[in-house]
Amino acid sequence: MTRSTIAQETQRFRSATGGRVDRSRQIAFTFDGRPLMGHAGDTLASALLANGIHLIGRSFKYHRPRGILSAGSEGTQRPRHHPPRLATRNSNLRATEVELYDGLIAESQNRWPSLATDLGSINDRLAPLFPAGFYYKTFMGSRAANGSKTWVKYFEPAIRRMAGLGRAPREADPDHYTGRFAHCDVLVVGAGPTGLMAALAASEAGATVILCDEQSEFGGTLLAEDEATIGAKPASAWIATALATLAARPNVRLLPRTTAFGCYPDRLIGLVERLSDHIALPPQDLPRERLWQVRAGEIILATGAIERPVIFPGNDRPGIMLAHAAATYLKRYGVLAGTRAVIVTETDEAYPLAASLATNGIAVARILDLRTSAHDHAREAATRAGIAVTTGASVLDTGGRARVDMVSISHADGAIERIAADLVLMAGGFTPTLHLFSQLRGRLSWNDYVGALTPASPVPHVYVAGAANGERRLQASLETGAGAGLAAAEAAGHRALVNIEPPAVANARADFGAASVRAAGPAPRKPGRAFVDFQNDVTVKDLELAAREGFTGIEHLKRYTTTGMATDQGKTSNINALGLLADAVGKDLSAIGHTTFRPPYTPVSFGVLAGEARGALFDPIRRTPIDAAARARGAKFEDVGQWQRAHYFPRSGETMSDAVARECHAVRTAVGLFDASTLGKIEVAGPDAATFLDRMYVNAIASLPVGRCRYALLLNEAGFVIDDGIVARLAPDRFHVTTTTGGAARVLAHMEDYLQTEFTDLTCWLTSVTEQWAVIALQGPLAREVLTPMLAGLDISAAALPHMGYREGRIHDVPMRLFRVSFTGELGYEINVPSGHARYIWDALLATVEARGGAPYGTEAMHVLRAEKGYIVVGQETDGTVTPGDLGLPQGKAKADFVGKRGLARPDLAGSDRYQLVGLACEDGSRQLEEGAQITSTGDPSVDTGFGTRHLVICQRHARPTYCLGPCPQRTQEA
Repeated sequence: MTRSTIAQETQRFRSATGGRVDRSRQIAFTFDGRPLMGHAGDTLASALLANGIHLIGRSFKYHRPRGILSAGSEGTQRPRHHPPRLATRNSNLRATEVELYDGLIAESQNRWPSLATDLGSINDRLAPLFPAGFYYKTFMGSRAANGSKTWVKYFEPAIRRMAGLGRAPREADPDHYTGRFAHCDVLVVGAGPTGLMAALAASEAGATVILCDEQSEFGGTLLAEDEATIGAKPASAWIATALATLAARPNVRLLPRTTAFGCYPDRLIGLVERLSDHIALPPQDLPRERLWQVRAGEIILATGAIERPVIFPGNDRPGIMLAHAAATYLKRYGVLAGTRAVIVTETDEAYPLAASLATNGIAVARILDLRTSAHDHAREAATRAGIAVTTGASVLDTGGRARVDMVSISHADGAIERIAADLVLMAGGFTPTLHLFSQLRGRLSWNDYVGALTPASPVPHVYVAGAANGERRLQASLETGAGAGLAAAEAAGHRALVNIEPPAVANARADFGAASVRAAGPAPRKPGRAFVDFQNDVTVKDLELAAREGFTGIEHLKRYTTTGMATDQGKTSNINALGLLADAVGKDLSAIGHTTFRPPYTPVSFGVLAGEARGALFDPIRRTPIDAAARARGAKFEDVGQWQRAHYFPRSGETMSDAVARECHAVRTAVGLFDASTLGKIEVAGPDAATFLDRMYVNAIASLPVGRCRYALLLNEAGFVIDDGIVARLAPDRFHVTTTTGGAARVLAHMEDYLQTEFTDLTCWLTSVTEQWAVIALQGPLAREVLTPMLAGLDISAAALPHMGYREGRIHDVPMRLFRVSFTGELGYEINVPSGHARYIWDALLATVEARGGAPYGTEAMHVLRAEKGYIVVGQETDGTVTPGDLGLPQGKAKADFVGKRGLARPDLAGSDRYQLVGLACEDGSRQLEEGAQITSTGDPSVDTGFGTRHLVICQRHARPTYCLGPCPQRTQEA
């Protein structure tokens, strides 16, 4: 079938004119294999409606036919879709969020063998067997009665197979993702009229502004507004002018197709920007999505409001949708959602909307107002349009399968009437979108005037404006947006030179007041099911049953019935559920409370959260700046955490033992060169830096003189060793702290935790400099002779630079931090140079080292040398249950306080029968003690005296294992 033929046979429900789609560009796509056509600017939902397709999926629990409910991200149906080049792409985006592109392949979900004939719909007939909480009553009950076999073997697999919220693809994701960090004075979430006005005001005052919106176009509700004027301009013209102004300002960043999905501590906002989902064949270097982590000074929430469904029997059929969604499809996309509509309402706002629809091609057969009366000005709008109005009636049921075809109503006098209609619109009022505000710990309370939850009290640095704050008038939304923008800019340190007045609005919808929150009229004789949560198939009966069974707390009700759970997070169901619970327990709605709104606001792909961390980057291999030099010398490497370190440097014909023995001999008798760049390095600075480190470490740090170093042990609260390193005092208010290779990030987080939560009286700053400084260890009797000629005017004699001393200088004209420390027991220096110069300095040192009979050595030789001196390695000689006393090290008894002091005072940690670190050797010198070997003094393997580590042994204090050499070896100090 050719494109022109498809175009002639499809889009029968596209209006002749109007809308913002590009009618000159036709877009071909398929739905369940059927070729269809849309236009550039369509969403998948609008294109399906233009082709007369309302049935697009089956519901989760009952497999009922379901159609398109809304025009925004609050919709519930999610067809699977992918471009023609891929087998799978995304199963969880709503049809209203998917932008149409050429070749898009969409498939309905949760049905088998087909959408029209779904065997799972037997669940709908068996609905009485699946009341609220039936999972707990039936399946968990069988689990308790029969162990876990019945649950695991039958029930759980069956439920998982029938779950219809998407299927994870088995193929690797062919797309790639990226991320970015950003800061701004003001972040504006939502680019409707309120958000645009807020961004204009804040940026005019000089603040840096990020404006984001989840839709492809900025404008919000104004995109479907063809009657109002703003500043004497049509709404569309005002949007274009505002966007041109913002785009021209260097202090503004505009992010369309960007969802603010979560708010986190200290005003960190997570955004997902869709970069190529709307492109059929995106360039290979274009990521699919970008994760923005934005730290905002001030946050303006201009997130608008979501229209509520009306609760009545049969309210979930295809062809039943939110009233303003139908207006959006008509005015923004040029799509007639139906030809003959019945509007079921609980608010006056439905009346002018009905008149507008009737004027633009959708005949309105009836306005069915569930209230007993409407305001005069509302009825006048319907009268002028010639629309019949019925008040005080109730809906008995609806008819139709693939699409609604009639509405059955009961009048106040008991008369029954059936009204033919292919479109039923629900106008239940509006719920402010406050998910992000709630995530920011904002409190909500019931507002009778708005008929919804609104912010109860302000949150610092957060401004809620427009419809999100309960405003329903366009003029008020512009005013509150401008006010929020100016207030946020001023709080961020900027002040507008003149007051910014929002433009005047004309011909906009009037303020019609709040909607009622109630169930629909008296129950019919044989009532159909009235749905509250369309995603999870929760009905009025489910909520009433849960209340009768004692689940009257709103959080309990949510979990027992699944109302408002999962990806929906109560967008369309929450307020109606609150109203029904209030009726069931006989309380005022303001006393019910509300559930917790959790991130993400809409589903977020795993790919964008992972970002670049996939494949080889999932657990990246870290290499030092000297890695290439070691490889050039034929080094064998070992993995140490994420790092690859040179294990040993074999020469031709050498085994590992031969190479390690040679390297050890070189260090003992001449000089060796070792790459220690993987050591963690943290710079601690500030007036209270010494006090902070003194509280963190067992060892005394506050008394350490400038230019000196000290070995230090780090404990947890329980008193156990978690890390060690060297602390060097660079200045009275500045320290250089080293950590173990694997402990760098952990120690920094440990320190930050205490600095921010326990030691809040201290002023200091922690900065990781692990990657800034490469470390070259020069060890051995000839180390001073090798190093001295390479230094410019720096005296490193024993008197000028004693053991555990520190100096700054230059080596071959490269800045250097020099520490006279040794992890081998020999004369030694650790030379810290900027990472970019590390290879140059290494090559220069190595040439001199080899000329003097020395050699580079690896981690294995380093461990042998340090074990000979009894030096420990935290993580090898410790396992999280070792104290300083177990290692024969100081326990800080002279210090007033430090982290872990109270833990060390516990009797079990001070007993005389604790394990201790000792040296151990085999009597047969040709044998090597295996790492992890058990040690016994009786010859009985069941009597565990201790265990071997890599080179040393942990054993019971005062016990003499069979091959123990005696007490712990004395630590030697270099001369």
